[in-house]
Amino acid sequence: MTDPMVRDSNGTALHEGDSVTLIKDLKVKGTSETIKRGTLVKNIRLTGNPGEIECSTRQVKGLVLKTEFLKKA
Repeated sequence: MTDPMVRDSNGTALHEGDSVTLIKDLKVKGTSETIKRGTLVKNIRLTGNPGEIECSTRQVKGLVLKTEFLKKA
């Protein structure tokens, strides 16, 4: 069985270790942090879900983001 392809908001394939940019300001649940549009997130990790990636930013570690709010950098 093959893993489902993980794609960003533009349909570009994402892979382990890629860098992505946020296309929308996102509030982080459980904190008062907001990650701003245009923030570069490096070294993403793929989860089992094709609609989500795992990453760390300067403000928040162990963050899960929906791919609909990302574009490949």
